[in-house]
Amino acid sequence: MEIAARPQNPDHPMSANLPELPVSEALPALLHTLDAGRNAVLIAPPGAGKTTLVPLHLLDSPWRQDNRILIVEPRRVATRAAAHRMAQTLGERCGQTVGFRTRTDSAVSAETRIEVVTTGLLLRRLIADPMLDGIAAIAFDEVHERSLDLDLALALARDAQQMVRPDLRLIAMSATTDGAAFATLLEADLVESEGRAFPVDIRQARRDIPSLRELPDATARAVIEALATEAGDVLAFLPGIGEIRRTQSALGTLPDVTILALYGDLPGAEQDRVLRPDETGRRRVILATSIAETSLTVPGVRIVIDAGFRRSPTLDPGTGLSKLSTHRISRATATQRAGRAGRTQSGIAIRLWTDATQRSLAPFDKPEILDADLAGFALDTAAWTHATGTPPETLPLLTAPPNGALQAARTLLRDLGALDAEDQITALGQKIAAIGAHPRLGAMMCAAETDSARATAALLAALLEERDPIRTAPNTPKPPAELASRLDLIEGHVHSAAADRATLARIRDAARRYRQRLQTRAEPDPSVIPALVAAAFPDRVAQAKGERGRFRLANGTLARLNANDPLATASLLAVATLHVRTATEICLATVLDPDDLPPSLQSRLTRQIETALDSASGRVIARERLRLGALVLSDRSAAVDETDATALLLAAARGDLAGSLAWTDSCRQFQARIAHARTAGLAPDLPDLSDEALVASLDDWLAPYLTGLTRIAALRALDLLAILRNRLDYQTLSLIDCALPTHLDLRHARAAIDYTTPTPHIAARAQAFYGLTETPKLANGRVPLQCSLLSPAGRPQAITADLGSFWKTGWPDMRRDMRGRYPKHDWPEDPATAPDRTRR
Repeated sequence: MEIAARPQNPDHPMSANLPELPVSEALPALLHTLDAGRNAVLIAPPGAGKTTLVPLHLLDSPWRQDNRILIVEPRRVATRAAAHRMAQTLGERCGQTVGFRTRTDSAVSAETRIEVVTTGLLLRRLIADPMLDGIAAIAFDEVHERSLDLDLALALARDAQQMVRPDLRLIAMSATTDGAAFATLLEADLVESEGRAFPVDIRQARRDIPSLRELPDATARAVIEALATEAGDVLAFLPGIGEIRRTQSALGTLPDVTILALYGDLPGAEQDRVLRPDETGRRRVILATSIAETSLTVPGVRIVIDAGFRRSPTLDPGTGLSKLSTHRISRATATQRAGRAGRTQSGIAIRLWTDATQRSLAPFDKPEILDADLAGFALDTAAWTHATGTPPETLPLLTAPPNGALQAARTLLRDLGALDAEDQITALGQKIAAIGAHPRLGAMMCAAETDSARATAALLAALLEERDPIRTAPNTPKPPAELASRLDLIEGHVHSAAADRATLARIRDAARRYRQRLQTRAEPDPSVIPALVAAAFPDRVAQAKGERGRFRLANGTLARLNANDPLATASLLAVATLHVRTATEICLATVLDPDDLPPSLQSRLTRQIETALDSASGRVIARERLRLGALVLSDRSAAVDETDATALLLAAARGDLAGSLAWTDSCRQFQARIAHARTAGLAPDLPDLSDEALVASLDDWLAPYLTGLTRIAALRALDLLAILRNRLDYQTLSLIDCALPTHLDLRHARAAIDYTTPTPHIAARAQAFYGLTETPKLANGRVPLQCSLLSPAGRPQAITADLGSFWKTGWPDMRRDMRGRYPKHDWPEDPATAPDRTRR
């Protein structure tokens, strides 16, 4: 459908003199969608002008009335740059019609109508004011990056729109073609701009870089070759600051070339320098992180050199800690980076990887929500639920958070006191959320009870948000881990040649902001450092374990500290920062006094009497242990509780019934007699005395005899036969003893009956059976009996269950054999009627 251009608003003729940019062709459709009260998804390539032109055209929209338009950028650099560019377009200073806010600075006024903010600040504003009073529209830039904060901010804004602000316009802007998912989420119209990018000649490497260690040198070689063969400035993409510095070192000094760095923590003045052409006309080489992929326009760039990697935080599920990981970019990101070479003229993109690797790249970047630390996310969603009633699981998120990582985040928040047992935000949690820092740092600042403690907490929070200001070269000794030394450095009490001045400046600036937020001008108090660190990192309290420098954290993780560090001999540490490589390394910490733990840890201590069966001595022993998570802070002997001792002895019997009790032959015979009696139905309700049944009912029949016992030896000394017999009443026992006797009286012999065989068995010399016309009966014949006839030497010669029949059929052969071997013994023809010839 062809859409006519909208007439100018005479009250706000801002768009009358705006420049024509590639995105201009899509503006009529976009404005028509918004005028109709619908949301929009704008797809436009890098450099089309969507970030800096679209907001200015929205100023004339009648639905805006006199309310503000928020433009949401993923990075502080882009926030400042976009605001300055729009203000410049209007011929104004930043802070007039167009302003910006970031965590570190701002430029806004009462006349500001376009406000560019970071995603973090938008989250704080949404949670504090879900109605978004005075806001007409929110435009989310670079939504394809799928950062955690941006995904959440988009979800909260959409929820607010659906619940209380149906008049709010939402615009999602992306530089890639994956806009359908956003259109579905927002129920938005999809508006696309083809743009007018200049052609870019993409050149793939013949072979991949063998390892990340070689990446800076490979990038430097590509830069030098490009400068020698091509015209224009060079923009090189590298994973992080370390690679940027090593590439700078490898490049050295190049004639008539200015080498600049561009990354998120760069001071604003240096960022602005990168975003302006060189005043002397020198060629420039800009070494940048992924910050330069989108939103920013770096003038003069005609050559892009892409190392093909980016660095981002990922959550290590084994430790619950975030670590920076370096990984390949996606094909969509590679396309975006290459597009930087064609912003103002035809350009060249040099990729330091092969065609084969290009084909193996993922189509799009993985959403950050799948790998990130979700503590802040969990706290923000809980705060949103408290403010609006929307359960976290119903928020309109593009990608649901992993359940395991989300539960781990909620566990941490409960430990910090920010959530209650039902995962509802507490009063403390609301205070932590309002501070706008990571929940750990917010908990630390909330734990500070005095002005001096608050000043210390502000310094610590600023330090822990940043990198360690002390930098060391590779293969050189690491600086001491003691936190107090860093605070002295930040306060200017000491100086270090290894300190990074830019990092120190950022820390001091952040500390100043936190001091203002905490309303304190007091001097810091180093003595409260352990208590503050423990309040923020209760799971990282570390206890010495084994050799020097080896520790166990309260969360169970093993960690190490340089053995030469002064803290390596401490028994207990409060650890603030860790680095996960092949092992977990302690970077910044302070000593904790085990005898004077801060209140935040005292409340987490558990005192337990732990009883165990010592395998060496066979004794039940008890220890009183004071625990902090996985740590045992104290351990001493305690009196053994009878109930615990009984439970352990029962457990031993349950695990090894035969070995734990004195199973004599009499016990086994009695057990077997009862089994045969049950089979024959001799008496009602006979107990099952099989091993399986005895194990299942130990609490019923054995536990009463264990009172006061604390040794396995005492267990074995119990009269097991008496215990088993006591399970039957006197009348039943008499019946069993009569019907299934232990012995039978034979001719001049008393023979034991073996009941442990499937058929009870009696064995005696053949002469003992003389005079019996039939097999003796057990239980009136209800239980069969086998007779084993032995030779005078005691060897079995015949086994029969029918003695009368055996005398007639089997005996003649046995008699013939026995008479030949034992002629002196009596071997009658008819044993059933043979008289007793034994001499008396």
